[in-house]
Amino acid sequence: MAGSREAAPPSHLPVMWAQVMEGLRVRRDGRYLDGTFGRGGHARGVLDRLGPEGRLLVMDKDPEAIATARALFGAEPRVAIRRGSFADLVAWEETAPGLDGVLLDLGVSSPQLDVADRGFSFAKDGPLDMRMDPDGGESAADWLARASEREIADVLWQYGEERHSRRIARAIVARRGQAPITRTAELAELVASVLGRGDGRIHPATRTFQAIRIHVNRELDDLRRGLDAALSRLRPGGRLAVISFHSLEDRIVKQFIARHARPPAGNRRMPAQQSFVPDLLEVGGAQRATEQETADNPRARSAVLRVAEKLSGVRP
Repeated sequence: MAGSREAAPPSHLPVMWAQVMEGLRVRRDGRYLDGTFGRGGHARGVLDRLGPEGRLLVMDKDPEAIATARALFGAEPRVAIRRGSFADLVAWEETAPGLDGVLLDLGVSSPQLDVADRGFSFAKDGPLDMRMDPDGGESAADWLARASEREIADVLWQYGEERHSRRIARAIVARRGQAPITRTAELAELVASVLGRGDGRIHPATRTFQAIRIHVNRELDDLRRGLDAALSRLRPGGRLAVISFHSLEDRIVKQFIARHARPPAGNRRMPAQQSFVPDLLEVGGAQRATEQETADNPRARSAVLRVAEKLSGVRP
C-alpha cells in the first residue's frame, strides 16, 4: 500500500533522518537508491513517501544488512535489493533508467560496531577483521601481518591523521615478530602502550582503528567512484545526499560538489576556457545534527550532511 508524506519516523532514528528526508525531496513516482542500507532507517523513510509507481533500490556490502533488507522488504514489489558496493551502482541494471535521488551514509554502522566478531571496535574484543564484506578482500589481521612498517605508518597517517603513526607502526612490527596480532583488544592495548591513556575521553587507538578500517575496505576510493557513478545516473532535478563522519570523507564530498557546481579558479597566464556549465547545485551547504539529536545519539556529533541537485546532463 502506498505510503504518505506524513508517515511517522522510525522509532530508532538513523543519523540526521529528518534532514535527509528533506534533502532528498522524495517524489511519489520517483526512483531512489540507498547505497548504504545498514538497518534500513533511511530506506523506510523513502519508501513511506513513495506511491505505488515509485521504486526504491537498496545496496550494501554487508551480508547481514542485506539479510535485514530482505526480511523487511523482500515481499515489497516497489523495492529491489542488491549486495555490493555503491561504487559499482552503474553495473546494476535497476539504475539504468535513471535515479531521482541517491543516499550514501558513509562509514561503519552502529550494528557493525556492536558485534564484537566483526572486529571494528576497540571497545569489544573480537577477531581483528574490519571488513564490511567479510567474504571478500583482506582482513585487518592479514594486512597487518604482511604490510611493511612504512606502509603501516603511511596508512595511519593518511587515513587516521595519526601524528604518532611511525611509533605505532614500529610497535606493530615488533609485536608481530613475536606473535601475530589477531584480536582487536591486542591492537588496542598495543596502541595504548605506545601513546598512553590520555585524558580518557578519546581512546588512543581511535585513529589507528579508523585508518586500518578505511584502508581494508578501500572506503575513500569507493567514495570517489560512487560519487561519479551517482552523478552519471541522476536525472536532472535528482538529489544526491551524503552523510560523512570524518574530515577525509567530507573533504572528498565537498570538493566533488564544488567541482561540478562552480567554475575553476581563473588563471591569467592560461588561455581562456570554454564557458563552464554546472552539473550540480549545492543545496543548503554543510548540515549538522541538532543538539537534541546529538544528545540522544552521540554518534551524530561528527556527522555532516551535504546535498546537491543534478542540473544538467543527458538523461540516463
